[in-house]
Amino acid sequence: MAKTQTTFYCKNCGATSAKWVGKCNSCGEWNTYIEELVQKEKTAYTKTWKQENAKTILKPIQIGEIEQSTQIRYTVNDEELSRVLGGGIVPGSVILIGGEPGIGKSTLMLQIALQFTNKKVLYISGEESESQIKMRAERLPYQNNSCYLFTEISTQRIGKALQELEPDIVIVDSIQTLQSELLDSTPGSISQIKETAGDLIRFAKETGTPVFLIGHITKDGTLAGPKLLEHMVDTVLQFEGDRNHVYRILRTTKNRFGSTSEIGIYEMQGVGLREVKNPSEILISQRDETLSGIAISATIEGVRPLLIETQALVSTAAYGTPQRNSNGYDAKRLNMLLAVLEKKCGLRMGVQDVFINITGGLRIEDPGIDLGIVAAIVSSYNNIPLDSKIAFIGEVGLSGEIRAVNRIEQRLAEAAKLGFTTAYISKYNKLQTNKSGLKIIEVSMLESFFNLLFG
Repeated sequence: MAKTQTTFYCKNCGATSAKWVGKCNSCGEWNTYIEELVQKEKTAYTKTWKQENAKTILKPIQIGEIEQSTQIRYTVNDEELSRVLGGGIVPGSVILIGGEPGIGKSTLMLQIALQFTNKKVLYISGEESESQIKMRAERLPYQNNSCYLFTEISTQRIGKALQELEPDIVIVDSIQTLQSELLDSTPGSISQIKETAGDLIRFAKETGTPVFLIGHITKDGTLAGPKLLEHMVDTVLQFEGDRNHVYRILRTTKNRFGSTSEIGIYEMQGVGLREVKNPSEILISQRDETLSGIAISATIEGVRPLLIETQALVSTAAYGTPQRNSNGYDAKRLNMLLAVLEKKCGLRMGVQDVFINITGGLRIEDPGIDLGIVAAIVSSYNNIPLDSKIAFIGEVGLSGEIRAVNRIEQRLAEAAKLGFTTAYISKYNKLQTNKSGLKIIEVSMLESFFNLLFG
């Protein structure tokens, strides 16, 4: 009989220990070890997905002797996903996509599966029945007879199905529901996630088949399971958004085959997720009235320039301690900008409540929108509306100087495409030629900037 034993696993990094310890020796975290019941076979468990590789003995070779693969990426009809992945799906890659429950992960992956009309796709579901997936597929405007469904959680039976079907692409929904018969622990435990993910990764690498893994996230927004899972896969995607908004953002947090600064934007509709080709148009509110506290900033996400609307509300603090609330913008950087406005511009921000909002549910970390943030704050402070055809591009320093930002030409070109006429930028950007056709106003300090803007 197989010997049953108890093992302690670290929830953060997946390290094992024969006994419980308070601090993990691998990652240094406290109180992360949990006890799991593990059953091990007498003989080591190995699985080879390609029979011809079973007797092959691998030997070290020189790097110069390695022949570079000419295998190209799989093209995806979804331009947003293709951009986030770096230009398509790499054969043999393992892609982990996480997000909150109900955000649309399963809908996105089913939509992607139905778009591959020239590839054999296997959609493995451990959460929904075949009829439930069929109902969701009927709402999508795609038809694909080469998409196969398999509702199973056992990795042993999934392995047999993979060997018989030999799919070109595999989608697993979700990795937390799979279970290996070699382990006694429940699905979703650390040992099960490591074992099942390891089987699928071996399958992807040995057969060259791309595998998508859908993963759950915890309360603090991180992917459930050991942190080791994110290190094992090639790409980690985060599907995020506010349920009160119709827009969803697909963001890369790790990518071995491309940039990690790309984002894809979708709009949730009744017939699925629609790609947003020009997000700048939806991120800028269409209004007839001129309102104070609103400024338009130009930012860069990956290779994509975006024009976003920054809103600010400044009012007298009614309860003694002023409030600082930021939605979509770094709260610490907001406090820094308020200190600069009070120190260098003489504005009494210490007795004011300040609220900042980035429209559309985006979260922007680009310091190039600082100039738009301070313009919106001062506009609300003085109750003076700003011209809706002005774009602001610049980083604000601690001394009140307006610093240069990268890729200024792309930001200006995006503003000109959307009908803006004027742009405030840092004079340190030093444009050689103005190809955008905008009226460029160069500023170096906040004092001179506010004098030009408000007179």
